[in-house]
Amino acid sequence: MQDRASPASVHVDDAPRRLSGAQIVIEYLVRQGVPYAVGIPGHGSWVLTDALLDRADAIRTIQVMHEQSAVHLADGFYRVSGLPLLAFTSIGPGATNTVIGMATAYVDSTAVMLMTGSAHTYLRGHALLQEVERRHVADNARIFEPVVKEWWNPTRVDELPFVLHRAWNQMRSGRPGPVLLDLPMDVQAESADVRIPIPEQREARSGPRPAADEVERAAAMLRGAERPVLVAGGGVVTANASAELTALAERLGAPVVTTWMGKGAIDETHELSAQTIGDTASTCGNALAATADVILSVGCRFTDWSASSYRRGVTFAIPPTKLIQVDVDAREIGKNYPVSVPLLGDAREALKDLLDALGPAADGSAHRQTSYFEEIQRQKQSWFEQVDILSGSEATPMTMARAVREVQLATRPDAIVVTGAGLPQGMVKQRWVSRMPRTHITSGGFSSMGFTLPAAIGAQLAAPDQQVVAVCGDGDFLQTMQELASLVMLGVPVCVVILDNSGWISIKGGQQAFFGRTNATDFHRPDGSVYSPDFAAIGRAFGLQAEQVRDPYAVRDAVARGLAAGGPSLVAITVDRDLAVAGPDKTGWWDVPIPEYHPEQRAAQIEGRAEEQTS
Repeated sequence: MQDRASPASVHVDDAPRRLSGAQIVIEYLVRQGVPYAVGIPGHGSWVLTDALLDRADAIRTIQVMHEQSAVHLADGFYRVSGLPLLAFTSIGPGATNTVIGMATAYVDSTAVMLMTGSAHTYLRGHALLQEVERRHVADNARIFEPVVKEWWNPTRVDELPFVLHRAWNQMRSGRPGPVLLDLPMDVQAESADVRIPIPEQREARSGPRPAADEVERAAAMLRGAERPVLVAGGGVVTANASAELTALAERLGAPVVTTWMGKGAIDETHELSAQTIGDTASTCGNALAATADVILSVGCRFTDWSASSYRRGVTFAIPPTKLIQVDVDAREIGKNYPVSVPLLGDAREALKDLLDALGPAADGSAHRQTSYFEEIQRQKQSWFEQVDILSGSEATPMTMARAVREVQLATRPDAIVVTGAGLPQGMVKQRWVSRMPRTHITSGGFSSMGFTLPAAIGAQLAAPDQQVVAVCGDGDFLQTMQELASLVMLGVPVCVVILDNSGWISIKGGQQAFFGRTNATDFHRPDGSVYSPDFAAIGRAFGLQAEQVRDPYAVRDAVARGLAAGGPSLVAITVDRDLAVAGPDKTGWWDVPIPEYHPEQRAAQIEGRAEEQTS
């Protein structure tokens, strides 16, 4: 995890200085080591963008083509580095364009600081250009209330030092999340004598630890378990707890299964990695989690997607399985399943305490001699053989599974893969082998389309020495394709891989499965023929090295050429749109309500719903 940068000219004392509101924001972020401010200037942020010019030595201004992308870029940067960025917009539509990005960060618990322009304090309610004021003056910021941890609308310059350190702490402490600073234009412009907070004097040094007696109870339960399973959610990655997770798995001989957000928390080539859980996950992960006698979950929300809509025995069966739940957010403890032992605290600290309570194993390799270990390996081998059916297909058009395999074979082990909503998201979850944390980046909880490309730019800025591939469907790409311009202007070497199946085929597959017919999901011309833009030509028009691939044996070399280009590249891959092979293997269950006029599908849904373990 990246901590603070060390820019040249950072004031380390708290002596009063006369600064404008915008300068206060910038000087505070310089102290925090924030290297980039991302956004689109407008009259609501003119003062901020002007002030950024004077601190270009420490904070670089990055422009994007749509404000949603500014937040996705900052989000991608945070997921790789652990350091938040500043996203900025003007007032009005520039601000509201960021709501999807902020919701994505909020649901996935990632830290972004957004600064939006706001109406002058002395003209509020006068219907300023782009002011929302018919219910309440300067009401723009309330649009964000459901998707931020907290928001501020300071009306005095001298408030800003306090607001900034509170916003930073709120954003990063406990369960991370985005925050909003809605800053009136006159507050940006006016000056005051202020002290810039010294970060070390305003922040916690470590996360909270769970209660010692609960740790002992959990350790005793794990010692007595015959079929323990560790469930790793995104909280493991956020807390930098992968080493402790792996050590605990080895100490217990317990398989580790991961959610979308937890993928990469353990090296997926490790003998105790049992891959992913839930719908569009792995058969081995679901089978082992469903038959565990004790589950230790760490930083996992138990969403419907990870828990197969809580249908008993598909991914989990709690009870009879006993659950030890580690989470830094008390709201998540016991929310979806009853808990035998709650461990409220930071994931890394909790895992350290559990390791201490368990003590060292008498024989570190003893678990390899157990029948449980043999079962884990059999389950994994069966899954790998199933995966190979589509991933090894030689058909043309190629399967998406084969395309994903070939893309990964062109990358290094530490390559970062970024995905957004659609079939590529589930396919990468199932089939991309993640070797380390912070290398699998996806809009997991909110499942936003349009995330992939801007988030990949942020990931590449955070890790300039690692390869970054943005793996997206054609529908996902078309939502933020304008960021190819940002990619070229920045010159970062992201390889954009478009898996083109000419439609919203993930939605089409769901329609067919649940309703037996489809609507508004194919891209076609008036004559009914399938339609796709010439994505390679689009890439070249923007200034990328770009090529089109249809042969599965040509994918690896095309991606390798893109990654070696020294700048941004694009590879458009035509994949099979036949629903039988188009998407990831169906491994879990998803509760989708069905109307009465589809009696067969409705009966199956009602049968599954009757087995849901919800309270």
